[in-house]
Amino acid sequence: MAQPTLLMPKATAVWLVENTTLTFEQIGAFCNLHPLEVQGIADGEVAIGIVGLDPTTNGQLTKEEIVRCEQDTTQRLKMAKVAIPLPLTRSKGPRYTPVSKRQDKPDAVAWLVRHHPELTDAQISRLIGTTKQTIAAVRDRTHWNSANLRPRDPVLLGLCTQTDLNNAILKARKAAGKPATLDPLPGAEPIVDEPMQEPKEKSRFDIGSFFPNKN
Repeated sequence: MAQPTLLMPKATAVWLVENTTLTFEQIGAFCNLHPLEVQGIADGEVAIGIVGLDPTTNGQLTKEEIVRCEQDTTQRLKMAKVAIPLPLTRSKGPRYTPVSKRQDKPDAVAWLVRHHPELTDAQISRLIGTTKQTIAAVRDRTHWNSANLRPRDPVLLGLCTQTDLNNAILKARKAAGKPATLDPLPGAEPIVDEPMQEPKEKSRFDIGSFFPNKN
């Protein structure tokens, strides 16, 4: 009998990287990817825009098998036996950002750069769906609208979820050898969002125009 083939290996690898503590070698062996390629996925350099595919929902892997290999890094994942052919699942593709929110991305980048400098440009790019060029411009203050940028939380702007942001922070801190917690790092700038300020408009009927001061 032919060996079952893993569906969408990169999407599966993305999910395993984001949702398990399996090693790069274990994930690579299961998804037929090189460990360095799996590390690239974890660093946000590979498989950008690919939505993770949970192998436990389509019967290719069991949760018990994941736990078994998480407890022993020398073990390798084994595919579950599937009695019926699996339908091909299509990836959702890159996250779509409404046009009305795209103008908020530089503000979100400024917030992330200020409050979470441990995040890499690749992580920020994948988190809110922007380009590395935009991130570099905001970071270097060469962005065309730098004078008007106001750091704002991307979660409050609706550009990402709090869960995605937390996962990115934990992953970045772990990769940098820092405490993998969500607590503020020593010396980090306190997170205080600036209040929304609407531009003041001059009244159409300015009483001063009718009754000028007489000196």
